[in-house]
Amino acid sequence: MALTEKEVRYVAGLAHLRLTDDEVRRFLPQLDSILEYMAKLNELDIEGVDPMAQVLAAGSAEFALRSDSPQRTFTPDEALTNAPDRGGNFFKVPRVIERE
Repeated sequence: MALTEKEVRYVAGLAHLRLTDDEVRRFLPQLDSILEYMAKLNELDIEGVDPMAQVLAAGSAEFALRSDSPQRTFTPDEALTNAPDRGGNFFKVPRVIERE
């Protein structure tokens, strides 16, 4: 597929990653090989193959799910016992949305 460094930087920007020139050169062939693999998967003939809505085998005890019944939940104080910082009944985390 032959990606360019500009495209790697673009993808990194979408993920809010700051890559050094060395990292861009290292990731370029890795991303390129992933896209090559995806191109191979796109070549598969899937005509007549039903889409899977569930990957678990129906009726198999090995893949049994727990019953959907009410369970005891943590109180806010229990959930926040080990929180490094809290704001009332919530976890307080640094802002990560804004870009410089």
